[in-house]
Amino acid sequence: MAEAQIPDTDWEPTIGPGMPEDFWDLHALPAATAIIARDNPGSAVSGVQTLMLRRDKGLRFAGDMWVFPGGRIEIEHDSSPTPVGTRTSSTSTDAADSSLSLRLQLEEASRHTAVRETAEEAGLQISPERLIRWSHWTAPPGTSRRFTTAFFLTTIGADHDAVTIDDGEIRDFQWLAPTEALEQHAAGELALTPPTFITLVQLVPFERTADLMSDALSRPMEHFASRFSFIGDRVIAMYHGDAGYELSNAEITGGRHRLSMGTRWTYERDTPAS
Repeated sequence: MAEAQIPDTDWEPTIGPGMPEDFWDLHALPAATAIIARDNPGSAVSGVQTLMLRRDKGLRFAGDMWVFPGGRIEIEHDSSPTPVGTRTSSTSTDAADSSLSLRLQLEEASRHTAVRETAEEAGLQISPERLIRWSHWTAPPGTSRRFTTAFFLTTIGADHDAVTIDDGEIRDFQWLAPTEALEQHAAGELALTPPTFITLVQLVPFERTADLMSDALSRPMEHFASRFSFIGDRVIAMYHGDAGYELSNAEITGGRHRLSMGTRWTYERDTPAS
């Protein structure tokens, strides 16, 4: 796997709304995910459906969890590769240019990664040109296997059900309405990561894929750079706009943009996206 050097620069990724190439944290593992939606083909549950895949329980990352198709980004280089995490010596101007170049490479490569991983994990062929940037997620510093991940949205026809899992990393699949997935999660039947949970919450209002895609083209692109805290036995993941975000203190009063994780998970947001 060929990866890129991190320029010696003080650049920091944009938090909250912004341009996609500004979201890549060059000190994290780059990845891409495809949210694949279809119109509900006659189920009693209204709204769009999304493809959910269950990862093998023995996997180091997100084992036995239900996810969207996705995986690590690979960038091919003409020169000898150096692992991400290795800095290069350069002037500040050269470093800034190199940083921008790498982030643009990651943004371009992320589309092809989403396409490749969808084919490998689910046997579905999707077009990179039909992928719409939905969001970006970065785990907090200190997290084991810390990822910075581009989330893309695409749609397929309601009659397209030829999903073929690899039966290696992926052990099962379901087409679920977001409400179904969230209800199964609340019942302890379906394990989710925080980014998947919040993405499903975001998809709940949409009855048709046409409305979903229209919204995706007009909504602000957001970078969810998580910060964690605790209130009692509940884990609190905070995001941009939350009063406790800057100090990683969930008990600070004020605006709320957080996921509270205990026996039941609750996503709270009273701050605008832009």
